[in-house]
Amino acid sequence: MMRTFGRITTGIAAGALLAIVSLGCAAKQPEIRDTWTAAAQQASSSAGRAEAAAGRAEAAAGRAEAAAKRVEDSAARVEAMFSKQLRK
Repeated sequence: MMRTFGRITTGIAAGALLAIVSLGCAAKQPEIRDTWTAAAQQASSSAGRAEAAAGRAEAAAGRAEAAAKRVEDSAARVEAMFSKQLRK
């Protein structure tokens, strides 16, 4: 009878200990936060802004090329005019 009582007591103590340990572990688990979604949205937004800036830079480069061509054409006209006057 004493052995049976000892086994029952040991079983109850083991069950209580297991319950306490499992509840303690469950309470200590960190909260899972979604940090990737915000980072992905920020990256997407940054990529959109970079693409818009690249488009503006490309347009500016086109305008600069056109202006350089106009300057070259003007210089060629002035040179031709001076050459013509020197020949007279």
